[in-house]
Amino acid sequence: MQTILLSHENVGKIAEQMYENSIRQKVESAENIGKMVIIDIETGDYEVDKNGLQAAKRLNARHENTRLFGIRIGYNVAASFGGVMERVSL
Repeated sequence: MQTILLSHENVGKIAEQMYENSIRQKVESAENIGKMVIIDIETGDYEVDKNGLQAAKRLNARHENTRLFGIRIGYNVAASFGGVMERVSL
């Protein structure tokens, strides 16, 4: 597969569109709130885990050198350093 060069902003937009259009309804449940969903923006494949790094490792094992993006399920941000993470669903 040919690698397409994308800005960080474009990677985020593509991942958020994938999440909203096809992934959210599959992963957003009470037991997954607060977990990370890591999305491979080239294939649409994704992994859910409490630890986003573990999910990313599993995706990288299947698809080397892919572009990944993480979203914290049910929250407006993936991580916060001294700020506030707002719950947006469930």
